[in-house]
Amino acid sequence: MSTTKNPPKHLSRESKAFWRSVLKDYELEDHHLKLLQAACESWDRVLDARQEIEANGAYYIDRWNQPRPHPAHKVELDNKSMFTRLIRELALDLEPPKETRPPRQYGG
Repeated sequence: MSTTKNPPKHLSRESKAFWRSVLKDYELEDHHLKLLQAACESWDRVLDARQEIEANGAYYIDRWNQPRPHPAHKVELDNKSMFTRLIRELALDLEPPKETRPPRQYGG
């Protein structure tokens, strides 16, 4: 287990606070710290993308004068998904998630 409790310096203030709160409540092995760092970095990309969208608008007009979604939407969505997967991999939830949809039935 690692004794380092300090978050990486390049993380945002919000991600540093999240890092500290996780390490306050959980004892993580070194490989878990790498997952936590990747999760925090993904969340920072979400925040960066959101800031870009808020500053420049959700859409832009392309060279054919057609509205297109801002490319930061994809960055935001991809990194939200990555963050969710990494947090799930860390198993920080105390109880397993409830099934959100019934299992698929196959006809016979």
